[in-house]
Amino acid sequence: MNMASMDAARLLACIVVTVAISGPGHAADYPTHPVRIIVGFGPGAAADTPARLLAQKFSDALGQAFVVENKPGAGSNVAAEYVAHSPNDGYTIFLATTAQTNYAGMTINPSYDVVKDFAPIVRVASVPNMLVVNPSLGVADLKELIALAKAKPGQIFFASSGVGTVTHFAGELINVMAGIKLVQVTYPGSAQALTDVVSGRIPLWIAPASAVVQQVSDGKLKAIAVTTAQRSSIAPGVPTMAEAGLPGYDLGLWFGLVAPAGTPTPIIDQLARVANDALKTSDLIEPLRKVGIDTIGGTPGEFARYIDAEVKRATELATAANIRQ
Repeated sequence: MNMASMDAARLLACIVVTVAISGPGHAADYPTHPVRIIVGFGPGAAADTPARLLAQKFSDALGQAFVVENKPGAGSNVAAEYVAHSPNDGYTIFLATTAQTNYAGMTINPSYDVVKDFAPIVRVASVPNMLVVNPSLGVADLKELIALAKAKPGQIFFASSGVGTVTHFAGELINVMAGIKLVQVTYPGSAQALTDVVSGRIPLWIAPASAVVQQVSDGKLKAIAVTTAQRSSIAPGVPTMAEAGLPGYDLGLWFGLVAPAGTPTPIIDQLARVANDALKTSDLIEPLRKVGIDTIGGTPGEFARYIDAEVKRATELATAANIRQ
């Protein structure tokens, strides 16, 4: 090869490398236009708050608008399926929740695979659920509720945010552990469920603590227990389910960002870095803490392992509750 040919080859190689580095999938150029964060519940739901706070943090850090788009339906699985089948270019990401791993655990032929169809970015936050009742139900604590449910099997209804959501699984875990039959009534989001429980149309709800703490304080609802192993900082006087009479009960709600599988690793890493930085700031931590949401953070790999463990847990509960479908 003569000198001119060698120079041409080197030039071509440089062009190829430059295109590979600076192409649209590389983090150095990302984002070049607005990014959508899809939330599977309506505005005002527990998942909506961290999504909007993070959207602002991403916008500030990356110089492009990150816009929250609510797509409620089927306990957030409409949104999950939508994102799973979206382009893997980093411009559509999803705030996944416990509902996605529950769906994987209970569904025999799922429309998406929470492990294979998503690239985990970061586990964002967790929030305890709170078991609340309308005062008209006439129960003072968990033991009285269980006794009433045993006396009226299949006649006490509880609100949930959809089949497979953590509010659904929390009720089913009570059924399995207490040997009772509470019956779920599904809602598209927290706001609608709250209206019916406060009015007394539905007597019972296992809701994100942030969604009901004000109504408990106002006396419109009675708090029976929180569903996590530790008491909630937002309601320290409310016992855990274990303290109230079901030892070993522990089921909280988590939120985490994911992207469609195949999203370039540099983009995933960049989003994870910005999110982890944001999750350490007081102007994000404090607003979430006020509504009972605790920030987490971590690497994409750590979140992937957590998702695997949650799918296993959900599968075991769905099998025990006979709700696999």
